[in-house]
Amino acid sequence: MVDQEKVQQAVRLLLEGIGEDPERDGLIDTPERVARMYAELVCGMDQDPSTHLSRTFEIDSNDMVVERGITFYSLCEHHLLPFYGTVTIGYIPCGRVAGLSKLARTVEVFARRLQLQERLTSQIADALMKELGCAGVIVHIEAEHMCMTMRGVQKPGTVTITCACRGAFEDDPSLERRFFQMLGRA
Repeated sequence: MVDQEKVQQAVRLLLEGIGEDPERDGLIDTPERVARMYAELVCGMDQDPSTHLSRTFEIDSNDMVVERGITFYSLCEHHLLPFYGTVTIGYIPCGRVAGLSKLARTVEVFARRLQLQERLTSQIADALMKELGCAGVIVHIEAEHMCMTMRGVQKPGTVTITCACRGAFEDDPSLERRFFQMLGRA
């Protein structure tokens, strides 16, 4: 749980540290607003992805399932700045599939934490393998990082791409090719 009072104190100190007056009209309620915002942005720390993936449905085939365009927003743990983009998930079920909304909810659990894109990609893949017991998983993320866009090197539009393969996707390169063909990227 986010300690609202500590976050408010930190924001007041930050405002003072950058030369602002926390008692100025436009800033009086800022510490409270920022504390509520952080509670929302990091709510995934208190969530377990298995709660979303525990309900599955029986199917007769084990054909690849792909869900693409899952939008996410996260916070870079290095600068506390946002990074955002889309996640595409492919998996080979073993007689059971998850509800499609459950894949998006799983992404949210991990995105709503202080994060690295590389870790986010792996965490989603590992959770799907563990909780769904599927034959294989591939997770592809494309994201823009505000720490690259608005500070430092200042290169807006730069996209970072990460991909994690588990199970059959590691063992059979033709599955990965088929996944990317389905996305129109092969």
